[in-house]
Amino acid sequence: MLVLGFTGGLELISEERRGYDDVWLHDAACVLIEDGKVVCAIEEERLNRIKHTNKFPLESFRFCLKTHGIQLQDVDLIAFYSSIEYSEIWLKLLFLNYPQLTTIEPRVLFQNLLCRGLGYEIDPEKFCFVHHHYAHAMSAFALSGYDSSLITTFDGSGDNSSGMIFEGKGTMLEQIADIPIPKSLGGFYTNVISFLGYSQFDEYKVMGLAPYGNPEKYKDLFQTFYTLLPNGDYEIYEERLISLFDLGIPRRKGEPFTQTHKDIAASLQETLEDIVFHVIKHQKQETKHKNLCLAGGVAHNCTLNGKILRSGMFENIFVQPAAHDAGCALGAALYAYYQANPMAQKPSQLEHTYWGTDIGNSSDVVNQLMQWQDFIAFEKLDNVPEQTAKLLASGSVVGWVQGRSEFGPRALGNRSILGDPRPEENKTRINKMIKKREGYRPFAPSVLEEDVDEFFEVPHNQKHFPFMIFVVNVQEDKRQSLGAITHIDGTARIQTVSQKTNKKYWDLINSFKQLTGIPILLNTSFNNNVEPIVDSVEDAVVCFLTTELDYTVVGDYLLRKKDVSWWHYMSLRLFLPLHISLHEVKKFNFEGKLDNLFYIKNSYNHAFQREVSAEVFDVLKLANSEKTIESLLNKYGEAEEGKAKDIIHELIELWSQNLIILRP
Repeated sequence: MLVLGFTGGLELISEERRGYDDVWLHDAACVLIEDGKVVCAIEEERLNRIKHTNKFPLESFRFCLKTHGIQLQDVDLIAFYSSIEYSEIWLKLLFLNYPQLTTIEPRVLFQNLLCRGLGYEIDPEKFCFVHHHYAHAMSAFALSGYDSSLITTFDGSGDNSSGMIFEGKGTMLEQIADIPIPKSLGGFYTNVISFLGYSQFDEYKVMGLAPYGNPEKYKDLFQTFYTLLPNGDYEIYEERLISLFDLGIPRRKGEPFTQTHKDIAASLQETLEDIVFHVIKHQKQETKHKNLCLAGGVAHNCTLNGKILRSGMFENIFVQPAAHDAGCALGAALYAYYQANPMAQKPSQLEHTYWGTDIGNSSDVVNQLMQWQDFIAFEKLDNVPEQTAKLLASGSVVGWVQGRSEFGPRALGNRSILGDPRPEENKTRINKMIKKREGYRPFAPSVLEEDVDEFFEVPHNQKHFPFMIFVVNVQEDKRQSLGAITHIDGTARIQTVSQKTNKKYWDLINSFKQLTGIPILLNTSFNNNVEPIVDSVEDAVVCFLTTELDYTVVGDYLLRKKDVSWWHYMSLRLFLPLHISLHEVKKFNFEGKLDNLFYIKNSYNHAFQREVSAEVFDVLKLANSEKTIESLLNKYGEAEEGKAKDIIHELIELWSQNLIILRP
C-alpha cells in the first residue's frame, strides 16, 4: 500500500501569499511510505530553496513519485496534516478575504493544485485528513520501537490545539489530554523571544543564548507569567508579558546582546522546562508508562530533552528528529496507513533519516562538477575518509556531501560542514566567515557510537543518539580539549554515528580518531544564514563558492576554489527563482521630487523588499534568456568596464543571498 503524507500552504511557488499567517502553514514537506515503511521524504525548502517554506509542496510530490518510479495515480491515499473540519473552516475564512478562491472544499483544492502542478487528475476521495497533533504523535510513536508509550506533542498551534497528550498502544493512539491555544508553550516562547529581537523559527537561537544568562535574575518575574495547577495542568498569562518592558527597551534585530537579554533567555528556558516537567511528571504517575515519545516544535528544544533524559523519569525516550511541522507529513502518512491496516506490524526504532535526494554515482557527480570547472578544480580521492580527515586535522573546514540528503532540520553527516572539534577559535571562525551568524551559537559534535560515553555523560544503558536532538554534558576532563563543540555551560548537542547507518561518515570520524585520538568531528549544516541546507550538487557548489569554506568533498571528489576574477562570472547565465518578482515604482524623496525605485520582492513574505541599482534591474529584466551575463551586458563596452564590474559584484551579492540563480 502506497501512502503520501504532506504539509504546507495553499499556493504554488510563483503565486502571491494569501491572507493566512506562517503560524498556520509552514515547513512544507512530502513523505512516501510503502506498506508502512518510509521510502522517500523531503522538505520542500530543500528543493524550492525557501527556508520554512509555506508553499504547496509540489516539488516534494514530484521528488517522491520520481524517486520511487511511480505515478500519482498509483498512490492509494494522500494524507494532509489537518482535520477535515479545521481545513474547511480556514478555507471558508480565506474565501471571505479572497473570493476569487475557486473552491472551499479542501479535497477539490488539493486536487486542483496537483492537477495544475503535475498534470495528473487524482480521485479526490484518495485525500484523507489527519488531526495536526495526531500526525505529530504518530510520527514519533510509530517509529519509536515501543509497544506502548506516553506521547506529548507540544507546539505553537494546530487544529485549535497547542498540544496533546496520548497513550500509544500497538498502532493506536488514545488521546488523554488536550492543551488549548491559550496554554501554548510554543506561542509563549515565541512571544518572549520577540523581546530579544527574534521571531518565529528563531527559538533554537534563544535556546543557545540561554546558558550565557542567569535564570535566577528574573525568576520571580517569570513566575508571574504562569501558574502550575493540580493534575499536571497549568495557566499562562500572556497579557503579563508587557512587564518585560520594565527591564528596558526590547532588543532590535542586529543589535548586540546585553546581559539582561541573556538573563531573559535563561529565565525563559527554565520556565519552559518547569512547565513541561510538571505535565509529564503527572502523566507518568497516572499512566505508569516507562517510555516517552516527544514531537511538536517544542521537542526541538534539545536542552529540555537532555534534562528529561538525565532525570531518569523514563527508561526510554524517543524524540522525533523532524519534530516540527514537516514531520507531520510523516505522521499523517503513517496514521492513514495504520487506520487502513490496524493489524500491521510497526517497524523497529528509527535508525536514520537519509530519505532525500541522492547525489548519484561517480559519473553523475563528475558531470555536474564539470559544469563549474571555470570556478573549481576537483580531483578523485583514493581514500576519501583518510584524506579528508587529514585536511580536518590540519585545521581546514570542509563541506561534506554524500548519498541521500537527510529529512528534517539537522545535517547528520550527508549534507554537513565539518571541522576540528578541538580549537575553540573554530567556533568563531565558522560562525562568522562561513555560517554568517551570531557568534555565540554553539556547534554540535558527531561522535563514534562506540566512544560516546568516554567523552559525554549519557545514561549507562544508552549509546544511541543519532539525531542531534539531545543536549548532554561533556565529560568535565574533556571540555578544555573540545573547545569548538563544548558550549559555555559544558554541554553539547550530540550525534552518535554508527557503521550500520552511515559507514562513510563513520570511517571519516574514525580516520580523524587515528590521526588525533579524538573520535569526534564538529558538524553543522551545509548552508549559509539565508538558505536551507544544501540538497543537490549544484547547491553545494554554490554555497562553497559564496562562503569561505576551505574545501568541499562531494562523493569521492575533493573540490578547491580557483582564483577567479570578476570577469569569469561573465560566462554564467542568469535566472530568477520562481518566487522572485521585479518591481519599479516612483516615490517621493526627501526633497519632494519623484525618484525611480527598483527592487526585488518574493511571493511568500509581503514585507520583504530588496533594493537594487537601476543597472542591475535592467539586467535582471533580461534573466531566464539562456544568454550569458556577458551578452546581457554587451551595451557596456570597454570604456565602461568599471560599470560592468560593479554590476557583476552586485549580482554576486544577490546570488549569495539566494535571490538570483547563476549557473554555467
